[in-house]
Amino acid sequence: MSVPLTLLGLLEREPSHGYDLKRDYDAFFARGKPLPFGQVYATLGRLARDGKVVISEVAPGEGPERKRYVITDHGATEVATWLTEPLEPEPHLQTVLFTKVVLALMLDRPAATYLDLQRAAHMRRMRELTELRRTGATIDALLADHALFHLEADLRWIDMTATRLDALAREVRS
Repeated sequence: MSVPLTLLGLLEREPSHGYDLKRDYDAFFARGKPLPFGQVYATLGRLARDGKVVISEVAPGEGPERKRYVITDHGATEVATWLTEPLEPEPHLQTVLFTKVVLALMLDRPAATYLDLQRAAHMRRMRELTELRRTGATIDALLADHALFHLEADLRWIDMTATRLDALAREVRS
């Protein structure tokens, strides 16, 4: 996720203080991994340096001054461009799962056992996500669906790889 572009998008919606940006980011995008305040303010500093936001007003606060940030035309153009560019659909051709299986085979370790353990971990996570999808807000349900689809693909890969372990072992040990 691009934190700078997400913050710019939130600012395009309305000018905001750093605290408000963090709150909205955490509410809509963080899901279990809140954005640190330091990252919010460091990112806003870089965005201001690059001419993508400006400070519209400064008010005293209980701690540091409260700065209200406003997106510039340059920042709004960057958000518009980003929102219209599709993500690269190319799948990851080398994952940690793949690497662990190949290394296990190269080192004469039980790759099938690793795949079984990974399958069980995936199934546990899928049960958690299914419960979240059932009981959570729409945002949580949509994020859970996305994760579930990826885990389902991983499970298919784990099952297919388990059936090909002997052939893969011959290739990586030769």
